[in-house]
Amino acid sequence: MSQGVQVVGLYVRDQDEALTFYVDKVGFRVHTDVRNGDFRWLTVQHPDQPSFQLGLFKPGPPTQDEATAQTLQEVVAKGAMPPLVLTVDDCRAAYDRMNAEGVEFTQPPVDRFGTVDAGFRDPSGNGWKMIEARR
Repeated sequence: MSQGVQVVGLYVRDQDEALTFYVDKVGFRVHTDVRNGDFRWLTVQHPDQPSFQLGLFKPGPPTQDEATAQTLQEVVAKGAMPPLVLTVDDCRAAYDRMNAEGVEFTQPPVDRFGTVDAGFRDPSGNGWKMIEARR
């Protein structure tokens, strides 16, 4: 039996907007998209990492009350959540492709620490560091 972390969730302001961003612009694919009343369990995964899912969750009932949900969305929009890290083969090529798709970059590719990295944000404000894999 295999054990480990299977899903890490992000708070997003709009699940359809987040789904379009992560699938069409970043290159993930849909893993699960199911609804139970107003609750939607939506996860995507990187095509090269099938054992891990990124949950795209909208804060609100039944998990949080409306006031808490609003606060969480405001905190995410300010970029206050810890950044996630995406590893790519070629940071500059990924930057060019994603920039052409309209991804908001907070930092263009920079050579440092023996590799290349860039920074971007999703439409909700979640920050990402995109790092070129060391060869």
